[in-house]
Amino acid sequence: MGEFRQTVKDLVANIESVILDKSSVVKAAVAAFLAGGHVLLEDVPGVAKTMLARSLATSSGCSFARIQCTPDLLPGDVTGVSIFNQQTRAFEFRRGPIFSQVLVADEINRATPRTQSALLEAMAEGQVSMDGQTYTLDQPFAVFATQNPVEHEGTFPLPEAQLDRFMMRLSLGYPGLAAEAKLLERSRGEHPISTLRPVTDAATVTRMRQSIGEVFVHEKVRDYMLHLVNRTRDSTHLTLGASPRAAMMLYRASQALAAVMGRGYVIPDDVKGLAPVVLEHRLILNPESRLRRVTVQSVVRDIMKEIAVPAGTSHWKRT
Repeated sequence: MGEFRQTVKDLVANIESVILDKSSVVKAAVAAFLAGGHVLLEDVPGVAKTMLARSLATSSGCSFARIQCTPDLLPGDVTGVSIFNQQTRAFEFRRGPIFSQVLVADEINRATPRTQSALLEAMAEGQVSMDGQTYTLDQPFAVFATQNPVEHEGTFPLPEAQLDRFMMRLSLGYPGLAAEAKLLERSRGEHPISTLRPVTDAATVTRMRQSIGEVFVHEKVRDYMLHLVNRTRDSTHLTLGASPRAAMMLYRASQALAAVMGRGYVIPDDVKGLAPVVLEHRLILNPESRLRRVTVQSVVRDIMKEIAVPAGTSHWKRT
């Protein structure tokens, strides 16, 4: 864990030199990346959603690509297309932007459902199938999709099956007054992203991903996660609760966050901090609750109050 801690510390510090005053979001994004998950960044324009993903890609030494989603974007614009080579008299596959290690799908809800679905196989299996051939994506691979929660005209809401593929839904929010003042000072010169340098490489990140599974989860903490997830399925406010995939992602994300925080074991606070960002975007309110102005956020808060946090143990390390 010694090498892991130092690399994560450098990674977070490097990203925070660009993304100001958002330490908790940066650490959650790094945790999702190290856990092998994908992130949905939902916020208003201009709060550095794309910059967060780009900073993470640069800092980790991974290749980066960005797709601007529009209604006329085709699946081939994402995955690539086969082109006939006149000289060889054969079709050649030209790889699309999805063959990068960190992909930003900007305003993903402006792409048509057909184009959105082009991301599913890559997100779930780390591969792309085209014309009877399967192409494996370079690892580590992660999708950071952005969408604006305010403007819905001309958009195509993501279906539940695709929302379930995202490990977390994060929101950056507006910066504090001091951070925004510093941002204005910086804007007089070149952008900090232009001078950002890698602090690690893709091979190291891949090894770090593999080591996440070694982070210890006490059975009481595991049961706490399961009770949270199962309670969403019994809620009278919800027509759709969290899936088994949600439980697995909460488990994996908690391991990754513990490692990012410098621990080899998960504590209940890791689960409490991650439960909203892992669960909320997977849940659907029933019509009656929506009419009563109940929100998914309030349902998750109430569930977390109902489920007792495990106690009676001074620490959660492996015995």
